[in-house]
Amino acid sequence: MHTIKPLMEWEVSEHRVHQRSKRWYIIASLVGIALFTSSIFSANYLFAIIILIVAVTMILQERNGAPNIQIVIHPGGVLVGKKDYDYSLFKNFWLYYEPEESKMLFLEFKNSARPRLAIPLENKNPLRIRTLLLQFLAEDIEREHEPLSEQLSRLLKI
Repeated sequence: MHTIKPLMEWEVSEHRVHQRSKRWYIIASLVGIALFTSSIFSANYLFAIIILIVAVTMILQERNGAPNIQIVIHPGGVLVGKKDYDYSLFKNFWLYYEPEESKMLFLEFKNSARPRLAIPLENKNPLRIRTLLLQFLAEDIEREHEPLSEQLSRLLKI
């Protein structure tokens, strides 16, 4: 394995950790039970299994916490945990920076079947990250907003 010369590195939680109230858990449980019951009565057993898998996954994630992973921007690409992505895999990048709301780096794959890579910036300077990435990737300057999927995830705390 070759040595990676980092241009910038930081740690992030493997998945977003939300502060959820007791009310959130009650509402989520009621919605889950309603969806599960509805799927059983409509004989949609596959959906019932999916609801159970989602519930078990959320319970296990909540119980086990989220380990930290290393993010490294280097001359050859972006290292996310143990996965090293070469710049040639990406079409472009954009930054979403609203200090009290969300601070994210988004990397769009050339292969549209792959979901975008969303990386929290934590306390890193977005202008420095932008300057580094512009050496290797085009910036999508038309994207100014956080994707709807990210907004919903943050809003619903999932």
